[in-house]
Amino acid sequence: MGLKTYRPLTPSQRFKALPDFEEITKKDPEKSLLQPIKKSGGRNNNGRLTSRHRGGGHKRRYRVIDFKRNKRGTVADVIAIEYDPNRSARIALLQYTDGEKAYILSPVGLKVGAKVEAGESIEAKVGNALPLKSIPLGSAIHNLELTPGRGGQIVRSAGSLAILSSREGGYAFVKLASGEIRKIHESCYATVGQVGNTDHMNVSSGKAGRSRWLGKRPHVRGMVMNPIDHPNGGGNGKSKGGGGRQHPTSPWGQLAKGFKTRAKNKSSDRFIVERRKKKSKK
Repeated sequence: MGLKTYRPLTPSQRFKALPDFEEITKKDPEKSLLQPIKKSGGRNNNGRLTSRHRGGGHKRRYRVIDFKRNKRGTVADVIAIEYDPNRSARIALLQYTDGEKAYILSPVGLKVGAKVEAGESIEAKVGNALPLKSIPLGSAIHNLELTPGRGGQIVRSAGSLAILSSREGGYAFVKLASGEIRKIHESCYATVGQVGNTDHMNVSSGKAGRSRWLGKRPHVRGMVMNPIDHPNGGGNGKSKGGGGRQHPTSPWGQLAKGFKTRAKNKSSDRFIVERRKKKSKK
């Protein structure tokens, strides 16, 4: 995976850096693994706008990804690496020995022709899915389950990985990319390796139109609005937060910086060994 840049012949090409798609080996998706997607435009079931700055964009079809890796003990061949418009990572098309096909997230180093498998007593190599109790300590993992059998829920975006640091009392201690150390049951499955498309974070679209193709509408700052539209709006000319010195907020008055939004006494708190933001010692 690499990026291609352009000569600055136009303003949109000056800072544009797009994927070169060299790893893609198959253009058309597998028809049996497609599902339709209906766009919401950021609206809920009542038709009310609940997620701003969404709408438009290119039509897509959903690729059914096997996050559970339930087909245990059966070897599969990687027959293609494909683009997925619904996620930042690339996906790999597998074909099992019985003819069944499935998509998985494509990790770094997985090539067409490789063989992958899922199970407890298999080799912990890139693309194989194993329970945390069977993966060597210090390994990079992704597509990690939080509840046994539910399927991978975290560490799924492009370039992400978690490190299996230790095991104790039936639980594995996993260090996430944020720095948080979380306790996860050792029977939960994870896939070995780092998610591919590691240069995704360096992509620069170069123009507003490319964001519109992705379904992203313009994001207007509250500071440039009128007081009727936003708490930070108003003021004669440019002002720090609407004429006053109040803190930046959402359109509905919720503090935008430093305000903790995680629920207190959340049930999953007991699984967090070390938080991503360490408390400062005074």
